[in-house]
Amino acid sequence: MNLIMKMLAAPATVLALWAVSAQAATNDEIAKRLEPVGQVCVQGQECKGMEVAVAAGGGGAAKTPDDVIAKHCNACHGTGLLGAPKIGDTAAWKDRADHQGGLDGLLAKAITGLNAMPPKGTCADCSDDDLKGAIKKMSGL
Repeated sequence: MNLIMKMLAAPATVLALWAVSAQAATNDEIAKRLEPVGQVCVQGQECKGMEVAVAAGGGGAAKTPDDVIAKHCNACHGTGLLGAPKIGDTAAWKDRADHQGGLDGLLAKAITGLNAMPPKGTCADCSDDDLKGAIKKMSGL
């Protein structure tokens, strides 16, 4: 019987030590684990801690047509990949504009995507004005 008590004492001691260490978590540690992983910010209201995210995302500042073209349009429109009208080929752009409803029609197709071109031509943070400026510059219209 004494042997059985000794055999049970070791696991009981380990269990007791584990329980004490589990209880050692402070309220601060628990609060930290329960913090929300994000927050919702409403435009026009102060949103603490989001200054870095706005700066990293470009802050919605207008982009020059040359920047948009170089970063997002040139890969396909520079070479005519998959039938994309080439930069500077005014006749091809004019033909497409005539069928799409002019410059505004081209802009609408650029926003939604067309054939292999994804919506906004991979420039998800471009405004409509940014895209329109790029289209004007590439097409010469």
